[in-house]
Amino acid sequence: MINIQELKFDKDGLIPAIVVDAVSKKVLTLAYMNEESLKISMEKGLTCFWSRSRGELWLKGETSGNYQHIVSITADCDKDALVVMVEKDGPACHTGSDSCFEATVWESDELQEFSLEGLMKLIEGRKIDKKEGSYTTYLFEKGLDKILKKVGEESTEVIIAAKAEDKKETIYEIADLAYHVMVLMIEAGISLEDIHKELASRHVVDKKVKQEKMTK
Repeated sequence: MINIQELKFDKDGLIPAIVVDAVSKKVLTLAYMNEESLKISMEKGLTCFWSRSRGELWLKGETSGNYQHIVSITADCDKDALVVMVEKDGPACHTGSDSCFEATVWESDELQEFSLEGLMKLIEGRKIDKKEGSYTTYLFEKGLDKILKKVGEESTEVIIAAKAEDKKETIYEIADLAYHVMVLMIEAGISLEDIHKELASRHVVDKKVKQEKMTK
């Protein structure tokens, strides 16, 4: 790890900090830090910025409750910009949006961005605004029992493909299973963030168990 003194702050003593959601990898906001706010961020484990408009320190979430818990802070190769990975308690933007970057300027017709978060939103949309002929809407209309049946069927298909040591087919069936599990998650009101936090908590437990074994 590098020392704060190695970072290159601009003539105003500031360095840009790109805040990214550690779960979705979505860019949340671009803010600025000075040496003091960076130290506070590291000490508290919460993002603290320097407000250029107000000319004062700004602890994100102090008034709104939308704190950003820092996972890591990384400097670029020139050491004049930071990427701050966070787990957030609420919207990052003052408008109430999840991210400050919501207004599309241009996008390719050929290259489409894919994310699990985007797929979850699409699936959720099929439940809220039912689309005629949509398989996803059909599952929601049939209800929980039908969704659970499909999860069970797809789980079996994964086992059969894996047992046959057919990698291509196993990938295909895992993708099918993942989709149906996501439908179940929407039906049950479970988010990707819920799963992320659960897996993260198990990672910490597993790490502690390994450390205990090493000390014995």
